[in-house]
Amino acid sequence: MNEYYLNCSQLKEISEKLNVGDKVYLSGCLYTARDAAHKRIDESLNRGASLPFELENSVIYYAGPTPTPVGMAIGSCGPTTSSRMDKFAPRLYDLGVAATIGKGMRSKEVVDSIIKNRALYLCAIGGAGALAALCIKKCEVIDFEDLGCESVKKLEFDNFPLIVAIDSKGNNIFK
Repeated sequence: MNEYYLNCSQLKEISEKLNVGDKVYLSGCLYTARDAAHKRIDESLNRGASLPFELENSVIYYAGPTPTPVGMAIGSCGPTTSSRMDKFAPRLYDLGVAATIGKGMRSKEVVDSIIKNRALYLCAIGGAGALAALCIKKCEVIDFEDLGCESVKKLEFDNFPLIVAIDSKGNNIFK
């Protein structure tokens, strides 16, 4: 297993070099979206409407941060169970998403889409939302503000510790 210090924008170009179990310290811009936001993104795509962020080469973190304490960029920001987004993930990978971040196993359809699109699934440490928050330098709500913690947020991370859980070849840490 190797360690990589990467910017989010590098994930698509380096995805084939990463292997299941590798440690990735991710920096740069990524977006939060959970169940309710995914449903709205899907509805927007169905209508041909614009999305809150560019999907091509993006990274989506399945998280719903808690309110921001004084002096912090964000509140606790731990991963959400990824399988709840499985019905939406293949479409988003097909539209260019480079990686998703969450916790837990993914469906066969998601794994197939990861392979097809040379993408990645990265796992964050469940139960360590306060640790993740320390890696976030900036947080901005960019859409669906009415969803509260489930709004789509643009986050700026610095060395967010992750594990490659499903690599672009379909190797799966859960198998």
